[in-house]
Amino acid sequence: MVREVIGFLGGRATVVDMTVGAGGHAGALLEAGVGLLVGVDRDPSALALASQRLATFGERFRPVRARFSEIGPNVADGAVDGVLFDLGVSSMQLDTPERGFSYREDGPLDMRMSQDGPTAADLVNSLPQDELADLIFQYGQEPKSRRIASAIVRERSRSPVETTDRLAGIVVGAVGRRPGGPHPARRTFQALRIAVNREIEELAASLPRAVDLLVPGGRVVVIAYHSLEDRLVKQTFRDDERLTILTKHPRTASDQEVDRNPRARAAKLRAADRAEEAA
Repeated sequence: MVREVIGFLGGRATVVDMTVGAGGHAGALLEAGVGLLVGVDRDPSALALASQRLATFGERFRPVRARFSEIGPNVADGAVDGVLFDLGVSSMQLDTPERGFSYREDGPLDMRMSQDGPTAADLVNSLPQDELADLIFQYGQEPKSRRIASAIVRERSRSPVETTDRLAGIVVGAVGRRPGGPHPARRTFQALRIAVNREIEELAASLPRAVDLLVPGGRVVVIAYHSLEDRLVKQTFRDDERLTILTKHPRTASDQEVDRNPRARAAKLRAADRAEEAA
């Protein structure tokens, strides 16, 4: 949703991109006249790629390796008048099999964005069956979560589940696969990724901090791909008395963009301004 992001944030003096990834939105914003773009990401590989991609902008791009919940008021030299969150997993991560995010390519069952801490394999092989089922249901919105958890526990009793291909096969074996339909493992993989990276907790902690960063008249924009994330953003915007909501209803991707990038089908963009201080 590059056009929408530029519409809300283009031309501002300082924007903090809390999820810079490979630098797609960051590059578009810099081209649209943003003076300083601070790119935050917990993934060192993403930061390295973004820094290489945006090197032509010189000191106008500043990479920062951190979780976005760790960002404080010293992230930029001066006032921040824009903050962007583009949540979820990046195409770069999905397209790198050794990162373990994809159910379509075989690789180690990892899914860590920061490349430290417990992996998806750790959760799959250690959680009690009921906890695993609840996780898959809550974060993946998977109605067959208990059947999938039961199959995982049965298979891990034979040998640890350590690869994406094996986990995807277990899910397919548990629930079947409809020809032409979405891959049955996609919700299970999504749930594990969210849990491994504590994505909901990170977002809940960081949204108020993002508003703290903004000067009066500053703007926060969030693109969410999961209903739990979008609900949290909507509620936070509504409850924060400092904010004026700009999107009564979330913006969604056009048909043309969905054709180019099917992942955009789930995207919901919300934006809000920090209110000007009373005279």
